[in-house]
Amino acid sequence: MGAHSAGSIGAGRNPEWEGAYGRYTGSPVDTQPALPPLGKPHARRLREIYRSAGWPCQDALEIDLLAAGMLERVHSAAGHVTLRVTDSGVRWIAATLASNRAALSAHEALVAQVALEMCRAGRLAWRGLSLRAQVPTGDAAKPLRWCIAKPDVFSIRHTSVEAYVEPIVHEVKVRRADLLGDLRNGAKRGAYLDLGECWYVLGCDARGKPIAEPEEIPPECGVMVMQQSRLAVARPARRAARAALPFGVWVALAKATPVGDVDEDAQGMLGRD
Repeated sequence: MGAHSAGSIGAGRNPEWEGAYGRYTGSPVDTQPALPPLGKPHARRLREIYRSAGWPCQDALEIDLLAAGMLERVHSAAGHVTLRVTDSGVRWIAATLASNRAALSAHEALVAQVALEMCRAGRLAWRGLSLRAQVPTGDAAKPLRWCIAKPDVFSIRHTSVEAYVEPIVHEVKVRRADLLGDLRNGAKRGAYLDLGECWYVLGCDARGKPIAEPEEIPPECGVMVMQQSRLAVARPARRAARAALPFGVWVALAKATPVGDVDEDAQGMLGRD
């Protein structure tokens, strides 16, 4: 019985397995697992490591970056292990920074164009404001909560009657990924709607087409698109429930400087001899 068992074990032994814990020593599999795609969180972590002493966090982001060859381990004489950005990682950081600068430039240019169009329409426009707004909470005991809204462009009518100011928020998007992420943030959109009408201004992709269709934008918001370097209304916004502005918004407007009038330079030239 014992001899039969020993013989069976010896006969069925796989030479590719050895050691007390069954370590596999055979050839690796032919198909290697695909590397995970690297995104914004990976680029942010890579920049952080580049600016730091390189102490590892040992999380999933570092595993992805190590597997992609963007990071490498450095063993010190004292036995410590740190991380260093490889040459490939430096090139990828430079590429992402260039992409971010290009997107920021396109975004800022479109924001400036929207603000200018509001001025041409006889409105007062501001850029980069931080305004307090209220959004629903879904809690009957406390149905609303305060938050800070930061619209790209905020404008009101040039009027002396408070009830006629007609506040409008314009949110500018030049990249589809940013737009889709913004649309998932219902609280942000709710804050804009609390301030007044809400419009999404959509830039164009590399092929010159809008980054989204009007049907992809919530129906309570208006949509403007770029057509031959000009802004066109693709869908009007619903009339805002708010006509006047709360006192806190007036205070924020008083502290800020509106966008300069488009005709300021022309008027100055008329007064010259």
